[in-house]
Parts: sequence; C-alpha cells; structure tokens
Amino acid sequence: MSSQVQILALETLLVDVPTIRPHKLSVATMMGQTLVLVRLQTSDDVVGWGEATTIGGLAYGEESPESIKTNIDRYIAPLLVGQDATQVAACMARVKGHVQGNRFAKCAIETALYDNQAKRLGVPLSELFGGRVRDSLPVAWTLASGDTTKDIAEAERVLDLRRHNIFKLKIGLRSVKDDVAHVAAIQRAVGDRASVRIDANQAWSVTEALEGCRMLADAGIDMVEQPIAAHDKLGLRRLTQANIIPIMADESLHGPVDAFTVASTQAADIFAVKINQSGGLRGAAQVAAIAEASGIALYGGTMLEGAVGTMASAQLFATFDSLSWGTELFGPLLLTEEILREPLMYRDFALHLPRTPGLGLDIDEAKLARLRRDR
Repeated sequence: MSSQVQILALETLLVDVPTIRPHKLSVATMMGQTLVLVRLQTSDDVVGWGEATTIGGLAYGEESPESIKTNIDRYIAPLLVGQDATQVAACMARVKGHVQGNRFAKCAIETALYDNQAKRLGVPLSELFGGRVRDSLPVAWTLASGDTTKDIAEAERVLDLRRHNIFKLKIGLRSVKDDVAHVAAIQRAVGDRASVRIDANQAWSVTEALEGCRMLADAGIDMVEQPIAAHDKLGLRRLTQANIIPIMADESLHGPVDAFTVASTQAADIFAVKINQSGGLRGAAQVAAIAEASGIALYGGTMLEGAVGTMASAQLFATFDSLSWGTELFGPLLLTEEILREPLMYRDFALHLPRTPGLGLDIDEAKLARLRRDR
C-alpha cells in the first residue's frame, strides 16, 4: 500500500466566462460558457486537470454544469480518494461499476487521471495513446451570429489573421431556404479560400434535410453535420445513402456502442469524435477505431470546452492516423477570459500542441479563483 500514489482530493470548479459574441445554435443562444474543471491532487504532489464542459445547460444534453459538479462531488470523488492514481483503467472501472451514464463527468475524471499520470512519467498525454502522428491540427471556426453580414466580416478577419480557413455555420432557426441563402452568401464571399460546412444541430426533418442537402450541394458546401434528430439513425442512413453531400454524425454518437450502430448500418460518411460525448479519451479512441475500420472519415469535434478540454481532445486527435476533415477545437477563442498563463497557440490555420508533460498547460489558479462561481 505504501508504494501507491494515492489520490488525495478531487475538486470540481464551475468557472463562468462570457463569450466574445452571442453564439446561436438551433438549441440555445450562448452568451457565456460554464467551464466545469476537475483538479486531482495526488500524494506525490502532482496535479491533474480535466474538463466536463457542455453547451446551453440542459438544452443540448442530459448533463448540466451543476449536475456534473454534484455527481462528481457526491458520488465519484468518494470512490477515488485513496485509490492508486497510477492505475487509470482500474480507477475508471471502479467509477463505471458504481455510476451509470454521466459521460461528461467521467470524461473529466479520466482526463485528470491521464494528465496526472503523464506528468508523473514526464511525457505528453498523447504518448499514453501510442504517440502522435502530427504536432498541429487544422481548426475550423464556427460562424454563429446568425447575421450574414457580420458572419462574412468575421470570416474575412480570421482569414486575414491566418487563424482559420475552415468555417462551420450554425443553422436551423430559420426556414431551410432562408438558412441556405445565408450559407450560400458566405460561401460566395470566401470562395475557394476556405472550406464551408454547416451544422443544423438536429433541427430538420428528414424531408427538410433532403431538400436542404440538395440546395447546399448546389451552393458548394462541403459537408452537413447532424441535420436530423440524434435518435433517428435510419433517417441518417437515408440521407447518407442519398449520396448528395457528405453527412457527419455528431449527436448520434454517444460512445462506442452508437458508433458501431451507425457504422454497421452505413448511416454516416464522417464521425465527429468528441471526448466528452464518448465518455472519455478511451471511449473517443474506440469511436475513432470503429470509424477507421469501417471506412468512415474522422473529424475532431468540440463541446466548446476551454483550454483543458480542448487540449485533452487535441492530445488524442494528434494520435489518429487520418483526420481528413480537420478539427473544431476553437473553444478557448470564443471566451473573453484566459485561464492559462500561456495561451494555446493558434497560427497558420492550426492549433499547435506543446511537447511538455501531461496536457502541457500552465493553469493560472489565481485567475480561476477569481472566475469560479463560488468565489
């Protein structure tokens, strides 16, 4: 027992940060983001960080920032305090054996354990998943003001900065024709300088999606993400088999079981891999493996996490053999406050990963103390 590295404490922080502008999705309009951070302290004085951030309270999914914090503090932390932090799989098996669901909460815990262990070993977290095949990741920027003129100006600005040349447009609040007109105008403005995709966040019926896909393909749009309800996997298959425009599954993928169902029924051309949605880094790696074995392309998705969740995702995505549709790891750029002493490096249309141990982040704990909700 004395040779163990014991988990001494697990602390869950709610950190409220305004966004740089309203971020309009079909399910919610965000004026700010609540980062749900987990700080894991071990007996050898190593600190690991994880994140379980979601979108729009309960508008997007069944976990909210408040429920995540409550369930970690009340049910998960007591299971892990005193356990051997070097045994990440055993710790997570213990959690899964006692706690149903709670994918986001489990992701934050698992990330903190891996960050802690990688720091102890003196290696980047990516090394725990086989090592990287790339040190930078292409990053899309989401245009979600809902105003065509503003979105075009925003696209031009980030193109000029050489920060993004992939744009994903959030639509679904207007009629299909009005949404397509909005998207087509932005596509014409950026021309061949950028890739333009759309995300309807489940807003359309299958009939509307078929109509929308045809018009979007005619407008030169590259891909359509989750246009219909997450549970309607047969409808998603119908859209994919129509072969009008590449279809990406997102909300339909709640981990490896869903990934197997979608892949085995050929219900998507692309998988949006999300570590929180998958229940953790290992789950996300399994989702990616199922996709690759099925000939389905990969895209690195986001839950609009802050720096911790973004870098955790990046560390995993950097190990994927192929990432043909890039990533969407722009979450920290949407926030008005920085929680790191040294911000993440975005340049030349990509996020560049550090080579320092663990997540490679230097958390500004004084800044967190000021921003946390219970201050």
